[in-house]
Amino acid sequence: MRGIAFKGNSIAEVIDYPEIAPGPEQVLVKLRSSGLCGSDFMSYRDKSPNEHNAELRRPGHEPCGEIVELGPNVKGLSVGDRIIQHHYEGCRKCDYCLTGWQQLCEVTDKKEYYGRSMHGGHGDYMVAHQSTCVPLPDDLSFEIGAYLACGASTAFQALKKLEISGRETFAVFGQGPVGLAATIFGNEMGARIIAVDISTERLKMASNLGAWKTVNASSGDAPEQIKELTNGNGADSTLEAAGLSVTRIAAVESTRVFGKTCLVGEGGEVTYEPTPHIIHRHLTMLGSWTFSTFGLSEAARFTAERKVALDSIITSRSNIEDAPQAYKEFSKGAPGKFVINWD
Repeated sequence: MRGIAFKGNSIAEVIDYPEIAPGPEQVLVKLRSSGLCGSDFMSYRDKSPNEHNAELRRPGHEPCGEIVELGPNVKGLSVGDRIIQHHYEGCRKCDYCLTGWQQLCEVTDKKEYYGRSMHGGHGDYMVAHQSTCVPLPDDLSFEIGAYLACGASTAFQALKKLEISGRETFAVFGQGPVGLAATIFGNEMGARIIAVDISTERLKMASNLGAWKTVNASSGDAPEQIKELTNGNGADSTLEAAGLSVTRIAAVESTRVFGKTCLVGEGGEVTYEPTPHIIHRHLTMLGSWTFSTFGLSEAARFTAERKVALDSIITSRSNIEDAPQAYKEFSKGAPGKFVINWD
């Protein structure tokens, strides 16, 4: 079977992997779509991405496909089922695992990450545990399912925590794949969206997705621009999806008194001044990391029932053989969502 391998120093190659078969409580998934995610870059750019692994691990943690074979003792799934694969697997017994949050598993040596510690979805087939398989609604394409497998559902989970509604002005910092999903979901939930970025291409996409206003942070102080748009008050809620110190601080400073801000972008560092930034402004600060299997299912149902056009954010579609070139373009900061499709 054909699949992607990260060779180090921003080089991806298509290689032949051994044929695979499901074990107990596992299924064999024929991939139909697999998304590229910014969190892949750590392994993609690493000098020796597989140095600590006994075998080469196939990347890809946004898999969506069709079950083609069942291992022993699989329950609740059938050959032919269309599924989104939740890319974490834990002990399946602790409280977090039982509530669908396997990435928070309390048993450290049982935590697995498909696409890093285990083979992921950038290949013709993958093996997945039955507990990681979430139904893909019939109305959704496989590539939308791949987008929901990480980026889009991460945004949806954060908006749920912020309790976004039609009463709010909501500023989204960073209009990459997660931020654009937050923009389109927030618009569907009725909020007035202010999209913030330094890329005119990304801001144009955000405007087309329903953003009320756009703010180019490279052309002036973003918090001041947002206050000008909100009668000096600031946004009711803000979301930070870039993972940068400057945008994390700007998101806080752009939020009104008694408002809420949510950190989604990972990595890096930031220093807040507790009194002026948080305490004296009665600010509620939230963190949101991915989602549970139940959260993934809810995001998929919401997308299907509301006919949310997540496919309008997908700007690059490649086959498995052309995926290395797609990674090169994606790593340069090209706008929109990138997916690898089969058939």
